[in-house]
Amino acid sequence: MTDRCEVRCVHPQAVAAAQQTMPSEDVVAGSAEMFRLLGDPGRLRLLLALRGGELCVCDLAAVTGASESSVSHSLRLLRANRAVRSRREGRNMYYALHDGHIEQLLDMMTAHMGEPRDHFSD
Repeated sequence: MTDRCEVRCVHPQAVAAAQQTMPSEDVVAGSAEMFRLLGDPGRLRLLLALRGGELCVCDLAAVTGASESSVSHSLRLLRANRAVRSRREGRNMYYALHDGHIEQLLDMMTAHMGEPRDHFSD
């Protein structure tokens, strides 16, 4: 079975409806960048650890088993892309998920991946 149409036919109304719901190029590019960041298991572990609440770099290194240097580097990337936010308290830097959208994305993704794989008949 091939993943293409056997007969080429375009459905103008369906195409127009899909085009109307398409986000701006900036939103598409930003979303692709966020998924690229989530594609790294180390960065993903950091975000998953932060679902429970705010943690400092030392805590995140202990939770994930990564070096503090690696954690700091990853957090800089995640902060630049609005996945996490930071605050300083004395000599420590604390991180949290940027907002509820990131938490929802993580929750949906882990729920989806935890489901049994369906085998659809073609």
